[in-house]
Order: sequence, then C-alpha cells, then structure tokens
Amino acid sequence: MAVQGSEKSSRRGRRSTTMGGMPLNDMPWWRWRSNVRSALHMLSDPAFQQEAWLAGLPGYGDVTDAVYRLVEDTWLDNWSAEKYVGTIFRDSQEAQLVDVAVLRVLRIMHQVGADAPVTAYMEHQGWPDAVRAAREAHVQLATADGEDPDVAPRSLEVLAIMTGQADAPA
Repeated sequence: MAVQGSEKSSRRGRRSTTMGGMPLNDMPWWRWRSNVRSALHMLSDPAFQQEAWLAGLPGYGDVTDAVYRLVEDTWLDNWSAEKYVGTIFRDSQEAQLVDVAVLRVLRIMHQVGADAPVTAYMEHQGWPDAVRAAREAHVQLATADGEDPDVAPRSLEVLAIMTGQADAPA
C-alpha cells in the first residue's frame, strides 16, 4: 500500500495507486468518498434506475440503499459537505454540488417515505431535478478522480471489494 506523503498531495494534481481505477490514497477518507460517489452515480443515471432499480436487478440495492450510502458515514443529512473539504471532497465546488444533490434527494425521501417503492421516487415531481443535481455532482467527482462518469454504476459487491469492506472468504 502506498503511503501518502506531501509529494503525493492531491492539491498538486498527483494521484496515488488505484484500485479499480479509483484512487486509494488520494483523499484521506477515500472509502467514504467511494460510497458517496457510488450513491451519486446510481441516483444520477435514469437508464440505470430503469434497468436495475425498477426491474429489481439484484446486486444494486434500491433508492433507499443509495441514500443511506450517501449520508450514513458522512452525516450529510445533518451538515454541509463543506465540512469535509480536504478529506472526502477536493474543494468547495464538489461540496456545493454534493449538498444540492443531497438536499434534493432527501426532500423527496421525506415526502414519499424511506420504504416507498422505486416508482414513488421516479414519479415524484422533483425527481428530475434530484437526478440532474446528482449527475452534476457525480460528473465533478468522477472526473476529478480520473474516471469516466458515463460508465455504468458498479454493483454493491464490487464497491465492497474496492473499499475492503467485503466479507473475507470462509
């Protein structure tokens, strides 16, 4: 594992070792960043939502799972992403885009309920704006990490493997 030193600072535009294309040590709290990125990616992709969530494709969770990944460790449902500039987010621009996406998605979740079917979210009048905000944040974060924002979202199993959170083999 590469140890981040001052010469590898993301502020100088250098990237450290990667796993599956995602920087491992580029941001101090890269696992949290990975979870936020995964959630934003799924929330920002209407085709994915149709093909995975609406169709009930296993391995990708649902809207509630995505929202949970977005806010579970970060508490972005309680305070601004600005708090995490330098640890999860590279700069204020990323933080502002994430804040907008979180607020729009949470507003809908509170209106339709956390256990609502996927269709309740997708049919909500504010859903297109939430998807657009998630897309803007996703593109910003993916591009900053040197990834193509237009590839399909990774499964939750792949995300767990990438972040070292997968169960060890028995």
